[in-house]
Amino acid sequence: MDLLADFWRQDYWLPPGVTWKDMEHLAEWERPRPQDLLIALPLALGFVGLRYVFERFFAPLMGRCLGVKNRIRVTAAPSPKLESFYTQRRRQPTQSEIVSLMQVCGKTQRQIETWFRRRRSQDRPCQTKKFGEAAWRFFFYLTAFTAGLFCLIDRPWFWDHRECWRKYPVQPMERAHYWYYMLELGFYGSLLLRISVDIKRKDFKEQVIHHLATIFLLGFSYCANYVRIGTLVMLLHDSSDILLESAKMFNYGNGWRRTCDSLFVVFATVFLVTRLVIFPSKIIHTTLVLSMEVFEPFFGYYFFNILLMVLQALHIFWAGLILRMVYKFLKGKLEKDERSDEESEIEEEEEDKGGEEHKDEGGECYWEKSKDTLNSKLSMLTNSCVLNNLTNHRSSVADRMRKAQ
Repeated sequence: MDLLADFWRQDYWLPPGVTWKDMEHLAEWERPRPQDLLIALPLALGFVGLRYVFERFFAPLMGRCLGVKNRIRVTAAPSPKLESFYTQRRRQPTQSEIVSLMQVCGKTQRQIETWFRRRRSQDRPCQTKKFGEAAWRFFFYLTAFTAGLFCLIDRPWFWDHRECWRKYPVQPMERAHYWYYMLELGFYGSLLLRISVDIKRKDFKEQVIHHLATIFLLGFSYCANYVRIGTLVMLLHDSSDILLESAKMFNYGNGWRRTCDSLFVVFATVFLVTRLVIFPSKIIHTTLVLSMEVFEPFFGYYFFNILLMVLQALHIFWAGLILRMVYKFLKGKLEKDERSDEESEIEEEEEDKGGEEHKDEGGECYWEKSKDTLNSKLSMLTNSCVLNNLTNHRSSVADRMRKAQ
């Protein structure tokens, strides 16, 4: 109980000179309470179930409309010993392990390498799975951004950021902003719950840090009644995420290259402007500088701004990836997302290598068949020549005998 009391000390959560009793001047439904955050857990579970239904029934219909198709992959032949090694030890054996597997399984090195390449290809996410994940996020971000813009556009702090701190922290919270907070918190909670089964991309660690920082940021800002500035942060982030997921959806389809490129250009512009210009110059400036016009620094002030700085560091990291994609796009070499699933480059190289091997094998088979055909034709030609010679010889002998008679 002492530890819990220390955790909720007003020195941590509220500015100097403000107590929890001051918050009681607000009506019970107008002030944020820590126990309100408990609803985020059932909301997260609800989002997980809703996502399953969406990806199971609605995403395939959308995918067919955009021409999303899975690539044909050759499955690995059943091999209990190789499967045991693959699942229990590692997906890509070393050279010494390949030699030992050759002795155990009685296969050649090329056969074992081909088996592991095909087995890894089976575990790679298919296009429909990638499309379903992008479509689900697009659906949520579009809904959240539209609802957030609708409930914020006529509020004074949307246009004048000093209004975020007027009479802080005794600021009434509207019901629409409460649900905006809880739905966003539940959505990011569902992303954490499914992070082990979602597509693992190159920025997996950064994604985990982003989700955790976002959840801590939402939870703390709600309890400390930073709701006004918190709603602006959520709206700003959702604006560019819509374009990102829509560009990925068209990228997974067939025949939408121009649409995908156009959306990517718009996304890159919006992302760089909102995350690298508006976010630090407006949001962080508001929390760091304008808030000091109302209260003195305290623990919550430092903690909240540290979380915003973490998000800004992630923005810079992703901006670097986007600028690299823009460079490739201008060079005409952009074929996939820089955040594509992990080991995709290695797997694609292996698939290209496997395709060349199949071509070589096919060429060898074709040469063998053509050689056999040529030999058979030569033998037939030889036989026919011999028969013709014998026939001519017999006819000439018959003519001589008739003349001699």
